[in-house]
This record gives sequence, structure tokens and C-alpha cells, in this order.
Amino acid sequence: MNGITIRFYGELNDFLPQQQKYLSFNHFFKGQPSVKDLIESLGVPHTAVELLLINGKSSDFLYQLQGGERVAVYPIFKSLDISTVSHVRPAPLKEYRFTLDVHLGKLAATLRMVGFDTHYSNNASKNQLVNDAATESRILLTSDRALLMRTKVVYGYMVRSRDPGLQLVEVLTRFNLVDKLLPFVRCMACNGALRSVSKAEVLSRLPKNVRESLDEFQECSDCGRIYWKGTHYKRMNDFIRQVKEKIKMDEIH
Repeated sequence: MNGITIRFYGELNDFLPQQQKYLSFNHFFKGQPSVKDLIESLGVPHTAVELLLINGKSSDFLYQLQGGERVAVYPIFKSLDISTVSHVRPAPLKEYRFTLDVHLGKLAATLRMVGFDTHYSNNASKNQLVNDAATESRILLTSDRALLMRTKVVYGYMVRSRDPGLQLVEVLTRFNLVDKLLPFVRCMACNGALRSVSKAEVLSRLPKNVRESLDEFQECSDCGRIYWKGTHYKRMNDFIRQVKEKIKMDEIH
């Protein structure tokens, strides 16, 4: 049986049992597993790792452990660009698009509300989620860490909070997206693009009080849902403002 000394840094400790958090520990194994397999056997998805050092040198996930190595595993660096050093970091995404698991319906709606292309179905299978993320280069957001360990998943994040507002804060912070918000350009129900329509085009489908008080409307190009700036519009704007303020305060602290 072979052994290594390994340490996980930063938020990667969220995945570890208490006795392994924030310290170097010995780990024993049979054979010569890839470092990816070993890291994931300890509970840490490869999608959460940005830098991997083996005996002080940057390595990729395919390295086969022999025994005796010292392994240091680092999470995403939020303020440093280590792209020239890391051998595990995937190519940067040209645009941020998401696929969400069945437990994150409210987060899907809020991501669409602030303008992000977001796939969600409340009956999608795990294989469908993985294939959608892989074939369309989408970021898989899930509360199931095992999904993020699938080899086909390149971009992903395990959402910690159960509160939809805090979930949005998590995702925007993790991917540094607070400056990329484009509110009210997507349908919150189906993800379709919204287009401006005249009042006459949708008049027969409007509630009486809306017909009498408002003149500006948008319609989903896919499902036909109609949007207008009622009291809910103010509530959504307030929600977005609060999310931005929360992110700003977290950065200060």
C-alpha cells in the first residue's frame, strides 16, 4: 500500500470531514491512481480545483501517484491569474451559460432574470444534465457533488446555500459576474429572449387593470408570456440591488 501527504486549501475544505480540514494529512491507497481519482475519492470535485502541485510542481489531473508525493490542492483564485501556471484549469469561457439540476428551480429563475442563458427542467436526469453541460460548454450548477465528479463535466460549481437570493450571490461571486448583469432580457419561465411589443399586439391577453394603466410590454419569443413593469418589477429591481450590495459588502469583509 502506498501513501502520500496531501493538503487542501481555501473553500475546498468545505468538502472534507473535520479531521482533514486546513491541515496536511497522510492518505494511503492501492495501485497507482490518477491524482484526479484520488482527490475525488476524498470528496473534492475536480471542477473546484484550479491549481495542483505535486512535490512543488504544477501538475495535471492525469498524473499517476506512485507513493511518497506531497500534494497541494488549491481552489479557484479570485484575484490572481494563474492561467500560465495551472495545468488543470480549463480554457476560459467566451460566455457564461448555465445548466441547473432539478433542485435549483428558483435559482434558475433569478439567473434568467439578470440575463443569463440558463437551462432548467424539473425532470431532467443526471445524464441529461451532464450531457447538456458538456455538449454546450455550459456551467453545471448543482447541489450534488457527485455530478461534478463526472469526467465529462468541465465547468461546474456546487451551490452551498438553500436560500435563492444567497444562491445567486454565490454564483455571481464565484464566476465574477456582477458586472455582466443584463436584467429583464430573458423569460424567467422558459429562458426565451424577450422582445418589445406594442400594446395593440397583446391587448386581448392583458388583465383589465394592466390594460388601463400601462403601455410598455415585452413578450417571450418562445413561450409567449407577457411582461410589464408592475409592482413585481419594482420588487425584482430591489432584489437585484440587494444582491449587488451583498456582494459588495462581502468583498469588503
